[in-house]
Amino acid sequence: MKHVDMRKLPAAAQEERRRQVIGLRRAGQTYDAIAAQVGLSPTGVFDICKRFAERGPAGLETGPRGPGPGHGRFLNADQEAQARALIRRHTPDELGLSFALWSRAAVRELLLRRFGVRLAVRTTGTYLARWGFTAQKPLRRAYEQDPAAVRRWLRRDYPAIAARAKAEGGTIFWGDETGLRSDDVRGRGYAPRGRTPEVRVNHRRAGLGLISAVTNRGELRWMVLDGAIKAPGLLRFLARLVRDADGKVFLILDRLPVHRSAKVRAWLAGREAEIEVFHLPGYSPEPNPDEGVNGDLKRAVTRREPARSKAQLKRAVVGHMRKLSKLPHRVRSFFGHGTFRYAA
Repeated sequence: MKHVDMRKLPAAAQEERRRQVIGLRRAGQTYDAIAAQVGLSPTGVFDICKRFAERGPAGLETGPRGPGPGHGRFLNADQEAQARALIRRHTPDELGLSFALWSRAAVRELLLRRFGVRLAVRTTGTYLARWGFTAQKPLRRAYEQDPAAVRRWLRRDYPAIAARAKAEGGTIFWGDETGLRSDDVRGRGYAPRGRTPEVRVNHRRAGLGLISAVTNRGELRWMVLDGAIKAPGLLRFLARLVRDADGKVFLILDRLPVHRSAKVRAWLAGREAEIEVFHLPGYSPEPNPDEGVNGDLKRAVTRREPARSKAQLKRAVVGHMRKLSKLPHRVRSFFGHGTFRYAA
């Protein structure tokens, strides 16, 4: 019979061929005779008979090919589990490594220090892929941020504000400010390979500020500022907010000094029935849904042709904000972001 390469047969056909070998061997035939009939080498027939003698019928089954799990790895299962946990829970600098992010070089250094195992950079990348880690652009958080204060805000402080607003028939607004510059161009553009695209912007740039406030029902209030926010501008915005609101305003702001200035505190005094202001934890813009408005505005304005004057920049800002004010469903969508979902 023509020689058969068992490796090319399906698992079921391999097992049937092995059963034929055992049947013929039990019938008293020699290894050479069996090999000639089934198309295998005498050594292959001998190996099948040996597997059957050692393991019985289980020895005739086709198992997974190749080395077993963990074979040839430089780290054992316990070391891999420890490394994954360290990367998930810590930044490199927290573990005494001189890296900002978990790059392959940083992980390589971690494995060397913790387990005394030196890997090639490429091998380190293979381990990271096996563990389900991918290279990603990081989120930026302030080093001064107090994580305990943020957790307290999410679990205790904000629920208390929400309960009061509901009891008093008020509306919760989240407020924030942002700045825009005429030379701020973002995004990517196509160009021939090796020729980086250029954007011509004015050397004398123009800048504007914007203050806004949103609710989880899609309401949006905003005001353009001629520069950075100052107490008089903030007070004008607060007066408009109170005037246009249906009921008491519960306004949540960050801890920018102007938000807690003496002029603002004096203006708020005696207006507790109309408006109360609360402050997020320090250095913690992440829980503020109004950051979604800021991001949406900057993405829209910076994708347009660069503004050549402050008036042109202002037209672009006003045009986008007017459009956004008419799209409550889009404003509500900002609250679907992971860090804002608690306020939805």
